[in-house]
Amino acid sequence: MFERLSRSWKLLMASASVLAKDKELLLFPLVSSGALLVVTLAFALPMFGLGALDGLAKGRNEAISAGVYVVAFLFYFCQYFVIFFFNSALVGAALMRLEGNDPTFSDGWRIATSKVGVIAGYALIAATVGMILRIIQERVGFIGRIVVGLIGVGWSLATFLVVPVLVSRDVGPVDAIKESASIFTETWGENVVGQVGLGAAFAFIFILVGLAGGFLIIVAAMAHSGFLFAVAVTLTIIAVALTALVQAALAGIYSAALYRYATTGKDTETFDAATMKLAFVPK
Repeated sequence: MFERLSRSWKLLMASASVLAKDKELLLFPLVSSGALLVVTLAFALPMFGLGALDGLAKGRNEAISAGVYVVAFLFYFCQYFVIFFFNSALVGAALMRLEGNDPTFSDGWRIATSKVGVIAGYALIAATVGMILRIIQERVGFIGRIVVGLIGVGWSLATFLVVPVLVSRDVGPVDAIKESASIFTETWGENVVGQVGLGAAFAFIFILVGLAGGFLIIVAAMAHSGFLFAVAVTLTIIAVALTALVQAALAGIYSAALYRYATTGKDTETFDAATMKLAFVPK
């Protein structure tokens, strides 16, 4: 347990050292979050107004019109496109930093824009897979949902390096998925601790933030001060949001470093070979 936390912390610190040199990388998940909010509101408000998403939200086996599924698919596609576009910008800028350059926000934007076609293609594939898994989940029992969940996890692991592949190479989305899966299975095998480790590290950080925020809120409530209570709640929300932004940025940096090491064997000042080998446990 402690050994895994130690590995996770080293990977987290290596990613954080890159982010410290290029704090503008935080802009990509920030703008992405804003764009996702716009997409969600654009789809959710009209659909909720019509009550058309009730069946999907409740997960019941009710008869839902084909039109609702079409809208849901378009929603998935738009969400995935926004996520992949800004993640491509983040990863592209991170790769520039790992090569010794000094990237800017415009550099990342330029990289993502140059790949907009393949990003859209990958978003289409991801939306299709997500929609199929969602439909299956609505029609199976508890055990079936567990199986579908495991399939979803497998898909996430196999496609973890798709964005770095798309950014670094002139390939289509299908070939990028194949290469990502190939790197995953041939280089390290199934026993992944990198993604889980980073997730665990940030889960711990989120818990600390939540405890600190809860303490401030309780103190403010005991003081019977509405102003202090509002300040405590606001600070807690800001802290959680900033932590989420940092997590998203570090995940992009980590995937960039991982792909670079996997395909070239090159390390960097922050991600040396010994650190990168901690990312996965061999078969």
